[in-house]
Amino acid sequence: MIRFILNEKLIDTELPSGSTVLDFVRYHKRLTGTKIGCREGDCGACTILVGSFENLPAGRQGEKLVYRSMTSCLMPLGNAHGKHIVSVEGVNMKELSPVQNAIVDTNGTQCGFCTIGFVMSFTGFVLNDGAKQYDEAIAAIDGNICRCTGYKSIERAAAILSEKMDRKPEANSIEWLVKNGFIPEYFTGIRGRLEQLNETINAFDAKENLSQPGMMIGGGTDLVVQRALMVKRSSVQHLFDAGHLNDIRVEHNQCHIGGAVTVTAFAESELIQGFFPGLKKYIKLISSTPIRNMATMAGNLVNASPIGDMSIFFLALDSDIVLHKNGNTRTIKLKEFYKGYKQIDKADDEIIEKIIFTAPQNNHFNFEKVCKRTHLDIASVNTACQLQVSKDVIVEDIHLSAGGVAPFPKYLSATADFMKGKKIDTDVLKEAIKVMNTEIAPISDARGTAEYKKLLLRQLFLAHFEKNEETIKQVLSIH
Repeated sequence: MIRFILNEKLIDTELPSGSTVLDFVRYHKRLTGTKIGCREGDCGACTILVGSFENLPAGRQGEKLVYRSMTSCLMPLGNAHGKHIVSVEGVNMKELSPVQNAIVDTNGTQCGFCTIGFVMSFTGFVLNDGAKQYDEAIAAIDGNICRCTGYKSIERAAAILSEKMDRKPEANSIEWLVKNGFIPEYFTGIRGRLEQLNETINAFDAKENLSQPGMMIGGGTDLVVQRALMVKRSSVQHLFDAGHLNDIRVEHNQCHIGGAVTVTAFAESELIQGFFPGLKKYIKLISSTPIRNMATMAGNLVNASPIGDMSIFFLALDSDIVLHKNGNTRTIKLKEFYKGYKQIDKADDEIIEKIIFTAPQNNHFNFEKVCKRTHLDIASVNTACQLQVSKDVIVEDIHLSAGGVAPFPKYLSATADFMKGKKIDTDVLKEAIKVMNTEIAPISDARGTAEYKKLLLRQLFLAHFEKNEETIKQVLSIH
């Protein structure tokens, strides 16, 4: 039995847990405001809000009710268990909300098909306690596509909303939002209802485990795209809310990232932000807000895509992964995990329990990505570098990775070995590029020719050494 709150109503359903929230909302509850678009998480027409409890940052006790925008076309119904699912019908009131009015007043809709998604994403923005700025409003809609407006009218709506957020309290803003007509009054009672629901669920789960052995799925952002019917028809083991798989902690200077940690949770962790000053910039290059809210770390690694962004990120950290099966674990290097195109060192019934890497406290870390559009696109080429240099610019240690230039996420071991112990200068970087070219084998496809990708990786490789600007200019002028 799957139990959750849909808008105002408590839902109990025994439908397949691998079916999607989109289909449940539209076909079983006839809430047709949520639209079917691409069914791949690209267009944002099916955007919903998902409210659940999240642990407060270190030093603050308790849990916080947080609403995240997600694409319902990729969300397994089992992942709604114990949560508050909000469709557009759940934010509608007798009068238009300030979000809806802002879109109307700026002519932010034409055909109207995508409008629901924008309304839900903007409502997610206003429900975010800390979000008030214009650029945060724009970021909230980075997973929504509109074919009609040219976006400028929607951007004007974002400006109106960000101005209205100036008066929103910094915390516990639900009551203020209700009072000012942003959301319906029933939202004020959701926290208590969810707490009661989760107590019931916990008691029920002690008698019967809802996650029976079967196909393992995390956020669904890849598996539901590729095998939606199989997921729906299979017995599914849901890992998205699996306890310790959501942990982020540091022990003895080692970062432990649970396999079900989402990209958003990773990016918002104060611990992780302390180790990566440029994290906000890197994460902005990865997918879109709704997908980051769903996509798990283990899912990205297991997908084994040659351009998996987090795979490239963790390769440059020389990460270990811990695989779990039937109470037993084994630890391997991530760089040894990939054996060929979509081939990984993992049994079917193993899961990635966690990722471990040494916290890069004094090291320079950088992630680069080039793709055809700014948001919600896979890379033509991506690369990451962790670099430790002495005062006289000698490379003491270096780890390099690259995607889009090999059949799997590539750890550039020969290039790293060549650079260790050498001073970063024009000649060394020129020779390093030659070594790098022997390690890669890009192919021509829709994202660029093989020669273009080789050239692009060279440029991104040099970007890792931006502090040595004059040296890079010399390399570019000569190479």
